[in-house]
Amino acid sequence: MAAVTSIMRAQQILLGEIDGILRPFGLSFARYEALVLLLFSRRGSLTMGKMGERLMVHPTSVTNAVDRLEADRLVRRVAHPTDRRTTLVEITDEGRARAESATAALMDSGFGL
Repeated sequence: MAAVTSIMRAQQILLGEIDGILRPFGLSFARYEALVLLLFSRRGSLTMGKMGERLMVHPTSVTNAVDRLEADRLVRRVAHPTDRRTTLVEITDEGRARAESATAALMDSGFGL
């Protein structure tokens, strides 16, 4: 049990450090992950369901992250071209720039290893 507790504590410490680096960019780690996922997607967009699958988080977490990113104009929701039941989340030019700047800051900090 001590090993599990130590691993969880190390994760909390690292996440706190990463959040501190991302804070000047107006991002939490969860929102940063969502932006980077969209940045690396083929078309710069994914369904919210696919985002949840790839990030391995609950759909509510995806909705919350997308709501915040959309409010900051880093992503936008668009209608799926062939499936009216589905909404795509698309990264904006501002979102691309913010993700790239935040990634550079993480790399400079040593977290890019």
